[in-house]
Formats: sequence, C-alpha cells, structure tokens
Amino acid sequence: MPDIVSVRDLDKTYAGGFRALKSVSLGIRQGEILALLGPNGAGKTTLISTICGITTPTSGSVEVAGHDVVRDYRAARQLIGLVPQEINLEPFEKVINTVRFSRGLFGRRRDDAHVESVLRQLSLWDKRDSKTVELSGGMKRRVLIAKALAHEPRVLFLDEPTAGVDVDFRRDMWETVRRLQADGVTIILTTHYIEEAEAIADRIGVIARGEILLVEEKDSLMRRLGRKEMRLDLHEPIAAVPDSLSGYKLQRSDEGGALIYTYDTSAERTGIARLFSDLTAAGLRLRDVQTSQSSLEEIFVDLVRDGQ
Repeated sequence: MPDIVSVRDLDKTYAGGFRALKSVSLGIRQGEILALLGPNGAGKTTLISTICGITTPTSGSVEVAGHDVVRDYRAARQLIGLVPQEINLEPFEKVINTVRFSRGLFGRRRDDAHVESVLRQLSLWDKRDSKTVELSGGMKRRVLIAKALAHEPRVLFLDEPTAGVDVDFRRDMWETVRRLQADGVTIILTTHYIEEAEAIADRIGVIARGEILLVEEKDSLMRRLGRKEMRLDLHEPIAAVPDSLSGYKLQRSDEGGALIYTYDTSAERTGIARLFSDLTAAGLRLRDVQTSQSSLEEIFVDLVRDGQ
C-alpha cells in the first residue's frame, strides 16, 4: 500500500536547546495499524504533535496524503483525527453536542446519522445526553475518540488511549481499532502496554532519544529478533554443566535441576537434535522439555537498552 503519511528528516529543537526529534524519517502506509513504542521522553508525543501540525518542526517535512502540514495545514489537518493522552473536555456539555461541535470545527456539514453511528460504535449512544462531568474515566476516553472520528478522518492518532483504564475497556478499544482499520482508517498508536501492540499492530516502530531505531512488520520483527528457550528438566540435579556440553552455552537453573537452551528460531539449524544426543552421551536423563518464545516486550527492552 502507498504511504499516506510521509515524514522526511524531521528535526525538532526547543528554545532551551533540547533536541526532541533527530532526523526522523518514517512512512506510514495507508490502512495499516502502526504501533509506536518508546520509553518516556523518547519523542513519541512530539512526533505525533508535529505530524498533526500542533508543533512546528525545526527542519524537515511532513506530508499527509500529499499535503504539507505547514504549507497546507488546513487540508492536512482535516485528514487527521487525534486522541490525546490528556482528558480535556468541556465538563458541562452533553456528549452528543461535544461530538457535533468537533465535526463543525473541521468545516464538515452537520450529519446526525454519522454522529449517531460513531457514538453507537463506541457504546456512547445511551450516554448522548449526559454531561461529560458525569462520565467515568473510560467513558470520557470514548468521548475523546468520538470527537476525533466526528469529521471522518483518514488517519487516526491514538496517544496512549488506554492509559489508566480497565482491561475490559482496553479490549473494547482493540475491537474498535480493528473495525476502523476495516473501514480504511490508518491508525498510529502509542502505548506503554506492549501487549496492546502485540495484539493489534501490523508494524512496530521503536523510538528512543528522538531517533527511530526501527520500523518493521510485527511478525517479521518477532521472528528476526525473537529468541526461543528450551527448558530441559533433569531427573537428577547437577552441580555444573558438563564440559562436553560447553559449546551449547547452556544455563543451569539455580537448583541445578534444569538446563536452559536458547536458540534462534530463524536459523537453518537449531542444534536441538545434536544437543539431545550429546545430553545422552553425557549421562543426563531428561524428565520434561518445555519451550517458550520471547515476547515483544523483551524485544523492545533489548532494543532500547542496546541503543543507549
């Protein structure tokens, strides 16, 4: 798919001299879900704010569907919906009026059918006449999403949309994101919940210290950087790994009752068959074998640590 958002050599340096973005280049494909991961202060929110035209870049360019976000701000911004981290709603306004007003801000004609559809999709229709001050935190976040969708954007930014909400809401949010993608909306998600990225993203981007470390297909990333561990439970504990097995770099469990073998799942040969043969030759009998795959969280932590 073609890129709907194109970021080229983007820099942002604030007045105090802090360089929040460093030559960031990024293409976001039409219709994809891109999860942008990074520690606090990595530059995630600055990048989103710059793409949305809220923050002016120091240098570089951003285009949304061919519209430059600085030179052609109105056309670019009309294509974007933004759900910010902070809940900032008029407390005494009705939910339905809040969403209608947001649509009007983007110059879109009144469309009560579309507003109703958005509110129903987010389970807000029954709350349409409630004042936002009367809503729970999770419901207020739903209103933020409804506001962002009111003008029918083609690109939706979700900046920590499930922060501080319960598990049920998070899973409802995932379903909403999938439905939006099915309708052709491109979604960029920043999150501290890495299982969220693992569950719904097509591609993963990692940013740290204002630089993009990588952008890659999620499945490809997990195959390329993922590790698989095999736990070999022994019939009898051992005090040390036999010298004949030193080439496998086995780790002994604390009590010596098991050995841990780490291998690359993408390698042509894993060495497992030879390991079993050598274990037998060393006089070690196996009681059980268990395998586990490294998670996206472990891959992310390793990437950020290696980039320091």
